[in-house]
Amino acid sequence: MRIQIISIGKLKEKYLRQAAEEYLKRLRSYARVELVELAEEKAQEPIYDAEIAQILSKEGERILRQVHPDSYLIALAIEGKSFSSPAFAGQLQQLITYGKSHITFVIGGSYGLSPEVLKRADLQLSFSKMTFPHQLIRIFLLEQIYRACKINRGETYHK
Repeated sequence: MRIQIISIGKLKEKYLRQAAEEYLKRLRSYARVELVELAEEKAQEPIYDAEIAQILSKEGERILRQVHPDSYLIALAIEGKSFSSPAFAGQLQQLITYGKSHITFVIGGSYGLSPEVLKRADLQLSFSKMTFPHQLIRIFLLEQIYRACKINRGETYHK
């Protein structure tokens, strides 16, 4: 399985980088994972809807240039579908079973994802109806991918 995680913004805090590195290390025996960090568009306060639309468009273009044409694209979005951890593991296993061995996850920046990225997505995934910092969501995603790999191999993992 090949997993690509495209995210807007960098992990700035040392503790978040360490957490990401730990899950990437754990995932090495299950999948090839590639992280692609794209710069967040800068904005001046106050920001207006038209400026947000421009930011999303620019970020979206850069995101879509990174997505392999054959990749199954999963966009993280509040409005997306929620899964339990076992159901998420089942979803990943089903993708692999049916020949989708290249999976790309996309994490937007402060303003979310562009309509173009959401339209290209094969699945919109939500971890919660709550809003979280995109840096923290990356850690959640890495942990859930790791958990899914453990579940799919029948290995134990703390609950």
